[in-house]
Amino acid sequence: MILITGGAGFIGSNFILRWFSRENTPIVNLDKLTYAGNLNNLARLEHDPRYIFVHGDIVDRSLVRQLLEKHQPRAILNFAAETHVDRSIHNPESFIQTNIFGTNILLEESLKYWKHLSPEKQKAFRYLQVSTDEVYGSLAKDAPPRRRKKSVRAQ
Repeated sequence: MILITGGAGFIGSNFILRWFSRENTPIVNLDKLTYAGNLNNLARLEHDPRYIFVHGDIVDRSLVRQLLEKHQPRAILNFAAETHVDRSIHNPESFIQTNIFGTNILLEESLKYWKHLSPEKQKAFRYLQVSTDEVYGSLAKDAPPRRRKKSVRAQ
């Protein structure tokens, strides 16, 4: 099982559709369905038993914990983010809530979950933080891709 947040958005929904074209591992998609989320992106999965949609927010700590306990994912991919810069000027609070507090809650709950896994499952578990240049910033045309050279393990 994989837990994906923000999977009804452009990047997340395309990831999910591509995933199911290559893999059979089930996905739980937790999405708040803001301006960026559109369930029509995933309409063809509506009756697919490998796909579970949960309408909710990553800021809801108890919901995140409940999903981790219930579905026991081997990976978490966080696509949930407020990305439209123009919107941040008019409503910075939603950006702070999702991009900072929500991501922090997801990280904290993921770490708690990870600590209770067996050593084999801990080694295999992955958390991926995914977003756009509007969250991470742009690269110059001649800049190398930003990649972590070394994996960071929770202590």
